[in-house]
Amino acid sequence: MSSTVNDVAPDRASRARLGLRAGLAIAVLLLALLPLLNRLPPDSALHVSDFIISITGKWITYAILALAIDLAWGYVGILSLGHGAFFALGGYCIGMYLMRMIGPRGVYGHPVLPDFMVFLGYTELPWFWWGFNWFPFAFAMALLVPGALGALVGWLAFRSRITGVYLSILTQAMTFALMLAFFRNDMGFGGNNGFTDFKELLGMPLSQPGTRAVLFYASLAALCGALWLCARLTATKLGRVLVAIRDAESRVRFLGYDTARVKLFVFTLSAMLAGLAGALYVPQVGIINPGEFAPGNSIEAVIWVAVGGRGTLVGAVLGAFSVNALKTWLTSFAPDLWLFVLGGLFVAVTLFLPAGLVGLFRGRGPKADPKGGR
Repeated sequence: MSSTVNDVAPDRASRARLGLRAGLAIAVLLLALLPLLNRLPPDSALHVSDFIISITGKWITYAILALAIDLAWGYVGILSLGHGAFFALGGYCIGMYLMRMIGPRGVYGHPVLPDFMVFLGYTELPWFWWGFNWFPFAFAMALLVPGALGALVGWLAFRSRITGVYLSILTQAMTFALMLAFFRNDMGFGGNNGFTDFKELLGMPLSQPGTRAVLFYASLAALCGALWLCARLTATKLGRVLVAIRDAESRVRFLGYDTARVKLFVFTLSAMLAGLAGALYVPQVGIINPGEFAPGNSIEAVIWVAVGGRGTLVGAVLGAFSVNALKTWLTSFAPDLWLFVLGGLFVAVTLFLPAGLVGLFRGRGPKADPKGGR
């Protein structure tokens, strides 16, 4: 009898994984059809509005951010409340490129100064703006700047063995400090207004439907690539080490593994993925300002992962889409209720659905850390 039960459980888990993968493939296919349906005549029953394309493209970038958080939190137990900072930094890097594409053309056809610098009386371009008139450089910085900050914060924290709630507070303090700094006009990043009124990306007018479709597909491809990368990483021997660190870091350390180095690698990669999400987000929404650094944004992103199912990757994507769809629907007629609903949703998931939405399909989820590190 026991052997029969043991055989049925893995078989059921395998079917659940196959079902999730099939569902994910169908969801990606449906998303890929949206820009094509947008091209249909407005009176067509299958026509998709520009608003749907815009909001769905934004949700895709949020899904990449949630995936980055799940990699660090769900698999290594690093609960970061500052990933919004990495997201915002990636957005600012691409925003700097977009701002360089506005204004009078100077030598070699590139703008001399962004328009807000002209307004504030700048006479020359600050040194940290050099190179941002070149898209490959700006895109590389959208990955490297958040990655460098993540590596610095991680190195300081992990070598000192700062974990749990103390690490969460440290990351939240980081994003709050950056928010205050970017609000200053003398920082050279537009102050409280940030960057907006973008005109073109790689010579393509951002107001054109074709450009929006390109950004939509680029975001979808980035999400699929990030999901594939994280899935491959967590399926290797390193992935098993990550889970072991999450569940019993001291034991893994006693076995001879350099847990600080492993956590630093994952945290840096997670920060770079968050920066990628921010880089794709800004051209689609048309604005980036210091409000993106707000600690509440990072906390909300953590709730996406919790709702979807931490430690599952697919759950992070599902959580980002479902929570933001609920937010869009609710804030259209009762915006004042959203924060109460969000808090209640997190409490309800924690108490009644600890494995998240994915747990409804799998019937099981990652074990809770008895020390509260997860």
